[in-house]
Amino acid sequence: MSTTARPPATTPDTPDTRGTPGAPDTSVALDALGADLAASLREDAAAWDARGELPAEVRLAVARAGLLAAELPRAHGGLGASPAQLGELCARLGGVCSSLRGLVTVQSMVAAALLRWGTAEQRGRWLPALARGELLAAFAATETEAGSDLAAVATAVEGHGEHGEHGDELTVTGEKRWITFGEIADVFLVLGVSGTSDGRPAAVLVEGDRPGVVREPVRGQLGMRAAQLAHVTFDRVRVPRANAVAPPGFGLSHVAAGALDHGRFTVAWGCVGMAEACLHEAAGHAVRRSQGGVALAEHQQVRSLLARAVVDSRAARELCLRAARLRAAGDPDAIAETVAAKYAAAAAASSVAGGAVQVLGASGCAPDSAVGRFYRDAKIMEIIEGSAQVSELHIADHLLRSHGHRQTVRRPRGAARGQGDPR
Repeated sequence: MSTTARPPATTPDTPDTRGTPGAPDTSVALDALGADLAASLREDAAAWDARGELPAEVRLAVARAGLLAAELPRAHGGLGASPAQLGELCARLGGVCSSLRGLVTVQSMVAAALLRWGTAEQRGRWLPALARGELLAAFAATETEAGSDLAAVATAVEGHGEHGEHGDELTVTGEKRWITFGEIADVFLVLGVSGTSDGRPAAVLVEGDRPGVVREPVRGQLGMRAAQLAHVTFDRVRVPRANAVAPPGFGLSHVAAGALDHGRFTVAWGCVGMAEACLHEAAGHAVRRSQGGVALAEHQQVRSLLARAVVDSRAARELCLRAARLRAAGDPDAIAETVAAKYAAAAAASSVAGGAVQVLGASGCAPDSAVGRFYRDAKIMEIIEGSAQVSELHIADHLLRSHGHRQTVRRPRGAARGQGDPR
């Protein structure tokens, strides 16, 4: 697996205070914020799913709590959360609503990309606004012919490299698909290719209110129905050259890959929250529900199902904790371990949610059923931020390379790079 976008142990602007005497410990406060927010919103999640939107007041509540980009350094308006703290937050939110967790994911993906690859001016301009929720971000990478293979994106970013016909402007032209919160985003981090002959990958920030940005809302998709997905067209949209993120050629291997790695980590933890929430619902129902005068909890097959769910959810959590530790240390294996954690956690969410629906029976299939909603969402989790099948290739490659294997079979370009998939 490429380590180009290796997560740093510290940020460019903040000294590492881990283990420093007197350094503030935000873990308890952050966990309490996440727990309180999740508890206050849990009963409303089914209604969001039915309406197909996350209400503005909910987005505002997340922003006011400082949770939209909690991992950003305090100097940029964040809470300085560690990877483990961010993970636990996403697990709590994921256990309420995948779209709610998705709000944090996309905001933090764009914030992480700018923190790592943006200029000092870009970090100063964009990061505080993202942390405060004054701007809602979206990551626009996927196209009709570019899902897992993000190297195939065709969106043109003209004017890169040499000054183009519009001087200090870039022109963005292309169509993006399945963009999370694309319906309402204030700014898009767009992956494209430079308009020069070499067509190098490029990344650029495009404000949503610029002329030529056209949104087509998506409704009724399988899962994450409150995430306000949209197909977004950029019709010769002009943006300042200063909106370019990193030099041409870095758009996929550095900017997009780093954003996707960050997103993959938060999705993994969100899946842990989904699995744990479904297990809680299934176990509670098994104790309360009786058939023929015998509690479901006394049936051997129900117990077997619950036991497997316990093991799957706990194993996923441990893999996510391992990934968090490696990310905090800046370990070169952190990216590979994050892929493994997301792969296992998505599979656990799907399996445990399916089992929970089975235990709850008709109640699990009701329109307002949390486990039914998670069952639909879990399938999405096995596709976004690296499909299960692409992840298996990455996991096996990482293992075999550690034993000296050199790959001889050429893979699709995206299978070794962005691992994007529709999102």
